[in-house]
Amino acid sequence: MGSIPREETQVDLTIVGGGPTGLLTAYLAESLGVSVCILDAKDAPLQLGRADAMNARTQQYLEVVGILDELLPQGITCNTSSTFAEGDFKSRQSHWWTGLEHTFRKNFLMLGQPVIEQVLSARLRIPVSYSETVSSIAEDDSGVVVTTTKGRTIRSKYAVGADGARSTVRNALGISFTGTKPEMVWAVLDTFIDTSFPSCDEIITFQLNGQSRVSWIPRERGMARFYVLLDGEITQQRAEDSIREHMAPHRVDFTKTEWFSTFDVKERIAGTFVSKEGGGRIILAGDAAHVHSVNGGQGLNTGVADAFALAWRLAEVLTNDKLSPKAVDKLIRSYDVERRTVAQGVIDVAAALVRDTVHTAKQYVSTIERNAGYITGMGVSYDGSGSPLIEESTHGIWKAGRRCPDVYLVPSGQQEPKRLYEVLAGQYGKHVVLKIGGDSTTPASADGVARVFRVAPHNAEGRTTAADADVVEFSAEWAKEDDEFVVVVRPDMYIGYVGESEGWKTYLAYLTQ
Repeated sequence: MGSIPREETQVDLTIVGGGPTGLLTAYLAESLGVSVCILDAKDAPLQLGRADAMNARTQQYLEVVGILDELLPQGITCNTSSTFAEGDFKSRQSHWWTGLEHTFRKNFLMLGQPVIEQVLSARLRIPVSYSETVSSIAEDDSGVVVTTTKGRTIRSKYAVGADGARSTVRNALGISFTGTKPEMVWAVLDTFIDTSFPSCDEIITFQLNGQSRVSWIPRERGMARFYVLLDGEITQQRAEDSIREHMAPHRVDFTKTEWFSTFDVKERIAGTFVSKEGGGRIILAGDAAHVHSVNGGQGLNTGVADAFALAWRLAEVLTNDKLSPKAVDKLIRSYDVERRTVAQGVIDVAAALVRDTVHTAKQYVSTIERNAGYITGMGVSYDGSGSPLIEESTHGIWKAGRRCPDVYLVPSGQQEPKRLYEVLAGQYGKHVVLKIGGDSTTPASADGVARVFRVAPHNAEGRTTAADADVVEFSAEWAKEDDEFVVVVRPDMYIGYVGESEGWKTYLAYLTQ
């Protein structure tokens, strides 16, 4: 008898992993005209546990994606970190949030990972294929071939490995995953409590005997997330006993625990995020590319940022027939350069935080303050990374490699200002060229690769709206009559170029030549 023929699927992009990173990559890719296939080894979608906080930068991303409004009512906001010791609060601080500039949401949004995954999954055109594990993955100059345990062969032009810290994709490619593993094991509980402890939507670090081994994270539905560092055997009972000890003299009763788990602290990063030393067709993202402790709440946020940085690049490569091989290489290699630089920074910050849990709460909070740019997400930048998609330049608050400020603009013919990120909500995927100043000269065509926003001073005389559909007129109080500069905002809401005159066209030329 002959062998049973394998089912074959052909798509633009294969995504291995149905967590937030894989789901967001898939959703954004689909929205930009890319066909996808999503595989996940799990039996079913996540129901409980895992990540619990979206920082300010992630909320900006998800606003541009177009799903933040659906998430906001389901979570709670928090921007205060407190320390508790010897039966009383010792400090409360939120200045690293309240002091943020050019951003609207100066807080964490506390919401469980399962909710985020459900919202993304509901928007996909093609559902995740659960209980389908990768058996093999290989690539050549024309594409990627994946075989699965369901007897399927999937052929695609590119593939993304977003399949977690034990990534089958990364291991199959032989990509190194090096780092350290401190001898620290944490218990984590999602629980409902009845307590005499004063109710407050704050992240509380509890100190006992000079160490900070318990943290309380406020969550949706009145739930509490506890992180507990324990020595020896890790059990739910021992974790609950430690929480009671740290919260004394207040009474604590655990009325319902939805999820209990443990995790070893690991700090590792992939030797490359792109196969063939940066020149291949298989790309790592999320925990498949980098892992670290949960301290600082950076795991989900870094994975979301990976997806937000990757999807537009893949869409350009897969749908833009004007791209040269050199431009394709520039797009893919820049992802590796930028995101590996950020991932190493995240690992370093989380490592400092987790080691400070065996020190005083004051020292722990001090470490948070020093690294607030990573905790809030608003200080994560690509300037100085050597990325080929960053042309080092600056003008006031606009600096290449930094996040795009969320400034207020008044659309032509309207009176009420809108935030830039609000204007771009649901419109991920194109560059935006901000032409700022009093010059009334109509900008040249963006050749379909960018939208041009002309931003005039608020009291400037009216001018004729450009006929080009890619050009949109605004005014702004922060724009000055003698301003005459241009900012290129990439689809991932980072600034790629700041300059004068027509230099922006040179910056974007690789997309059309």
